[in-house]
Amino acid sequence: MVAHMAHYGETTQLNDGNGDVSPSDLKDHPAESSHSSSDDTSAEESSEEEEAHEEEEEKESDSDTRSRAEKPGGEQLQPCCEKCRALKNPKYELVTPRKMSRDRLQLQLDAEGVYECSDTGLVFEVTQRVKITYCILSWSKFSAYLTGSWKFAGPIFDVDCDPSILKSIQFPHSLCLAADKDNEVKFSVLHVKNSHGLIEPSADHSGSHVKWTVSSLSPVGPIAQTSKSAEHHGVVQVFKEVGHENSFSFRVYLAGNNCSDIKDIRRAVRRANNCKNNKRYIHVDKPPTCMLEENRKYRLISEPMGHITPEDMLFTPVIVEVKGYFEVFFEESPPFKLSLTDADSGHTVWTATIREGDCVHHLDENPRKPMKGRKRHSSTSEEELCNKPSKKSRGVDESDCPATAAAPGLTDQQLMQVAKRMGKEWKIVAICYLGLCKQDLEEMEAAEEDVTMLKFNMLERWRRRQPKGKAGIQELHKCLKDNDDVPNEVIAVLDEMLQNNSAT
Repeated sequence: MVAHMAHYGETTQLNDGNGDVSPSDLKDHPAESSHSSSDDTSAEESSEEEEAHEEEEEKESDSDTRSRAEKPGGEQLQPCCEKCRALKNPKYELVTPRKMSRDRLQLQLDAEGVYECSDTGLVFEVTQRVKITYCILSWSKFSAYLTGSWKFAGPIFDVDCDPSILKSIQFPHSLCLAADKDNEVKFSVLHVKNSHGLIEPSADHSGSHVKWTVSSLSPVGPIAQTSKSAEHHGVVQVFKEVGHENSFSFRVYLAGNNCSDIKDIRRAVRRANNCKNNKRYIHVDKPPTCMLEENRKYRLISEPMGHITPEDMLFTPVIVEVKGYFEVFFEESPPFKLSLTDADSGHTVWTATIREGDCVHHLDENPRKPMKGRKRHSSTSEEELCNKPSKKSRGVDESDCPATAAAPGLTDQQLMQVAKRMGKEWKIVAICYLGLCKQDLEEMEAAEEDVTMLKFNMLERWRRRQPKGKAGIQELHKCLKDNDDVPNEVIAVLDEMLQNNSAT
């Protein structure tokens, strides 16, 4: 299929937008590597910083709230449309990425070729052996850069690699091209850099992907223009409220079948779980795929009849926070049959039955953790947090314990080992978990350009601010563990240090 090419253009610079991203959020910072420009690093960090604030205390609950439509990296489901399956889409060598943190993945490609990520559907064309790191982003951070009739058509990613080796990227899209008989869909990509959203032309597209020739690397995702309302491969995600016996309340979300939208649903549910209303939602595993048409109203109906609000919902290619969700409540016991129908024609596009077994959950097996992450964002200082007794020591009379010497502080060599394993998220770690502020980061950046040394100086500044005897491996481990923004390698090296200490 021959692609319609969009003219290379530039969107207007975002001033106030929706409050999620501003030029100040995307201002220049030192590059993470020679492969990414300074604005690339800051764009991703600003887009993820708010998320770090909400997600830090929910690692365990994520196993419940994460959609089964998505593996840890954000795997998309196969299209439910038989016509799209029949389209001749190219097949590439499937490779499984390594998970670095919640939404950050890494591929080690050993030779020249074209490879498809088994988790996200991204396709990379490389000219030689290379390591590629990439992160699933949310359109809620970048959709305000779109102007005119452009709308996002698939997930947005931040990719880190040597652009001289990475020749092209193919992004999965959610549009149903089998319904586009007149070939009226025009694809392009939104490339956010230098505090602007640039609309760059696509090189080609298929029934499943939009191909882009790499110019430089920073947040980028597929967008589309259509002369009429387009059909999307969509998903319906069901979440049940738990914690109240004999309570049958549900949230039902509609979205495009792409990992950025599914990420937004997961985040919305996590926010609901963090509210102080004692509500908690977990995912109900039901077949999620369906076909959804833009600017068409859909109605959720049930058997037996439940209380459903709103009555109708308009499906549009906008962020999940804008679309909202159906809220469903039943006074009777399961089973419940839910059906999503076209509000005008009555045609059913999706149906699922929720049975009694879907409504039984043993919360005591996975109790919710105290919201220690929130305290790090309040006026409570990091010093106070680190001075709190550990759970293991509660209830122990200190007078019965022999006096012990204060734990030795972290050495410069140990701090450097940790610093080398930090990635682009180091500024988020500094502010969210180590008690540093924006002024600290600006002072360090003014005095040092090397990124590894900046990470070392961040850790050293945290160490200096701790009380005597409270700047050891255990204290740093306590501050960083169970937070999804912290790379697995950082926790692993701290675990190894703790084991070595206990052995001696």
